[in-house]
Amino acid sequence: MSSKRDYYEILGVTRNATSEEIKKAYRQKAIQYHPDKNPGDKQAEEHFKEAAEAYDVLSNPDKKARYDQFGHAGMNAGGFGGHAGEWSMDDIFVHFGDIFESMGYGGFSGFGGRTRGRAVARGSDIRIRVKLNLKEIALGAEKKFKINKQAPCSTCKGTGAKNGTAFQTCSVCKGSGMVTHVMNTMLGRMQSSSPCNACRGAGKTITTPCNVCHGNGVVEKPEEVSFKIPAGMMSGMHLSISGKGNAPKQGGINGDLLVLIEEESHEELQRDGNDLIYTLFVSISQAALGMMAEIPTVEGKVKIKVEAGTQPGRVLRLRGKGLPELNSRITGDLLVHINVWIPKKLDKEEQKILEKLGSAENFKPKPTNEDKNFFERMRKMFGQ
Repeated sequence: MSSKRDYYEILGVTRNATSEEIKKAYRQKAIQYHPDKNPGDKQAEEHFKEAAEAYDVLSNPDKKARYDQFGHAGMNAGGFGGHAGEWSMDDIFVHFGDIFESMGYGGFSGFGGRTRGRAVARGSDIRIRVKLNLKEIALGAEKKFKINKQAPCSTCKGTGAKNGTAFQTCSVCKGSGMVTHVMNTMLGRMQSSSPCNACRGAGKTITTPCNVCHGNGVVEKPEEVSFKIPAGMMSGMHLSISGKGNAPKQGGINGDLLVLIEEESHEELQRDGNDLIYTLFVSISQAALGMMAEIPTVEGKVKIKVEAGTQPGRVLRLRGKGLPELNSRITGDLLVHINVWIPKKLDKEEQKILEKLGSAENFKPKPTNEDKNFFERMRKMFGQ
């Protein structure tokens, strides 16, 4: 797909659709584009992946909220959450196996030579919070974290069995990992299959548990994780580091590491979308005579010229000195808001000087129409 379509449009649901309506819509799309019904059809396969990506986001309350707020820019995760096309067909069947079971396709499709059978367990996700300053948001950052996670037991290689070999064939499913159910209905005998509860779809049971992990197949273990954060992130967005979450018990695929972004406040700059705002206080004489001022940016100080006769409320725009938009070449601006500082207390000499200046012709207010029109100045201030 050359460009991303709206997830609601893909599934054909409204933004206020219920979770059941979203699930029903995805089931219909999955049936329509299922590879077993469209063998060798690459376009159907792409639609199948696209629908899975949409369902992965809209069926998850957290992801759905981020998508509703930020659109595709908020779905910058590895794997699903924005890049489902990078997943294999196997990944889709693993994550949404319950839906395909209800469709009568079993835990896996026959597509691409796969055989129906054992369900693949998935470990839980790990969530961490990362604080970024404005410079890191502007330029991107690389972070390292040490996390405690469930990792495969090295003694039994994650199987949970002593020496990784103490297994026997499951007596219930006879090693297939699946059990078949036959029901009599008004339409005749209907057959369906589901993972075996006795062996949890593994097709085998442990005879002697591992003495290190006690049959779980996982142990608590610290791990240092490095990851890059792209420029343009905002508070509330997240990254998903595929496969860096907890390992499942007795083998399977790891969960993900979910990195929630939090933005640190800046002492002098305020963020407004991709723009940054800085308030520059100048004295009456500086506003009247003009001056050179030093302005903070995310990458250091820059000098700007304040023209003589600058009025309070004027905004100077420094193009491209704001923050980048995520996954885009667009960069915001730095808006310098001029605020003329009026002294609250004056000594006698200062008071005499201002009284004398106040009677001078050039100090008498002579506002233009633009000066009078506050709303027009606000419109020009923000380039609307």
